[in-house]
Amino acid sequence: MLIELLIFLVTSLLAYYVYVYKKIHWHYDNRGLKYIPGVPIFGNVLKSTFLRRHMFEDLDAVYKEFPDEKYVGFLEGVTPILLIRNPDLIKSVTVKNFDHFMNHKKFFDEETEPLFGGSLLMMDGERWRDMRMTLSPAFTGSKMRHMLPFMVEISNNLVEYLKDHQSEDMDVEDLIRRYTNDVIASAAYGLRVNSFKDKENEFFVTGQNLFKFNWWQRFIFFVSIQFPAIGKVFGGSIFPKKTTEFFRDLVRNTMEYRRKNNIERPDMIQLLMEASEGKLKNADTEENDSVGFATVNEELKHHGHTREWTENELIGQVFIFFVAGFESSASALVMCVHELAINPNIQETLYQEIREFKETKETLSYDNVSVLKYLDNVLNETLRKWSPAVILDRICNKEFILPPPREGGDAYRVNPGDVVYNFVNSLHMDPKYFPDPEKFDPDRFLDENKHNIKPFTYMPFGMGPRNCIGSRFALLELKVLLYNLVLNYKILKVEKTADPIKLKTDEFNLKSQGGSWVRFQARE
Repeated sequence: MLIELLIFLVTSLLAYYVYVYKKIHWHYDNRGLKYIPGVPIFGNVLKSTFLRRHMFEDLDAVYKEFPDEKYVGFLEGVTPILLIRNPDLIKSVTVKNFDHFMNHKKFFDEETEPLFGGSLLMMDGERWRDMRMTLSPAFTGSKMRHMLPFMVEISNNLVEYLKDHQSEDMDVEDLIRRYTNDVIASAAYGLRVNSFKDKENEFFVTGQNLFKFNWWQRFIFFVSIQFPAIGKVFGGSIFPKKTTEFFRDLVRNTMEYRRKNNIERPDMIQLLMEASEGKLKNADTEENDSVGFATVNEELKHHGHTREWTENELIGQVFIFFVAGFESSASALVMCVHELAINPNIQETLYQEIREFKETKETLSYDNVSVLKYLDNVLNETLRKWSPAVILDRICNKEFILPPPREGGDAYRVNPGDVVYNFVNSLHMDPKYFPDPEKFDPDRFLDENKHNIKPFTYMPFGMGPRNCIGSRFALLELKVLLYNLVLNYKILKVEKTADPIKLKTDEFNLKSQGGSWVRFQARE
């Protein structure tokens, strides 16, 4: 019996090697596409799968291997991926020919993960378009103006908390996560929590469970991505059911309470309630102002059709707002604080701008935050060097012909169902577009230097109609905290502050290996 089992396993592996692994290589070879031969089953992601390096570094290795190619092949496990590294072709895929590449790669469907799978991030086709148009008015400048006071209140809570912790060396990750958690709790869910005082409050503790993946969740995630049918056999769900039910009940109960008691509050739940009732104005007629250089604008035009949404569909949008907004914003803020600690001259320049602003303005507001130009530059540079995006993924839904990957090459046919990744971070770190890319240099984004940035080489919030709908919210959240933090405290480098920063390998977002340790010293 044991011999028969061994024969079966060896035969299966050989069959896989010949018909799957080699088939992908033959596919690339026959069509003139360059690639790095992968490892069976793991392809080009062996090192990141086993936490030897970050996922970005696996992708960046392929980017750097072929500097003269417009696009190359990539093996994500057993899935062939087309990696686009040319800015003009990225524009073609994400904007000019968006109707050929409308959808994201599906991580989980609604059957497996009802809230995540039913969110704007995972929706396809016209259903996605309708939901995007429904939500767009909720993220315009006029709506963000009402949310900024929530951010100011919570940043003040953090500043107050630090008064009793100035002599401590601290890893700012926990501190920043409590800030972004409380901002989301207030701006999305209508809750007033202070996670600096009440460290074990239910909202914070439950939210953390979404991002603490054990080895089994990581295994399920890998299997579900590479072998969806097998993933369903294992149960498929990556988020704990108890946690998702907490968020579902919270939104449902809040909506019910507000309807019964005729209560309104300028937060995401209120905006979704208005959207579901058709009370929000179309994004076309709303202001489309910027809160910084990195802001992306709505590119879809309303087609006049209004879809009715179920309660579950609306709850899914508040859920993804937490998942996407909490972790990505926290990671960017942590890396920014870390960079300011190891670049004191930049921190001092930022402080002088903020101090002068404070002397001439009464309070920070949505209408005057754009005056802080250097603050915007610092955040732009953080999002260049440590962008949470990494890649912009797209699925081909209509056949498309790409021009040759190099002079003298052949055109490449992208078929429906093919997966396309558009590079982001690798372009941000390419010296061809950003000289001395490892240097943290906010001056790249000075008004007199912005013209040097080639279009589609800087994309922290994505490009095209499927860009990040919450870019204004995220930038405001980051700016409010940095303003209050730098105004009140010096951020000091300590013995445990990593310099240079090396990436943590067991996280999806970009974080410093060993943490981001600093000390806060009150300014006189």
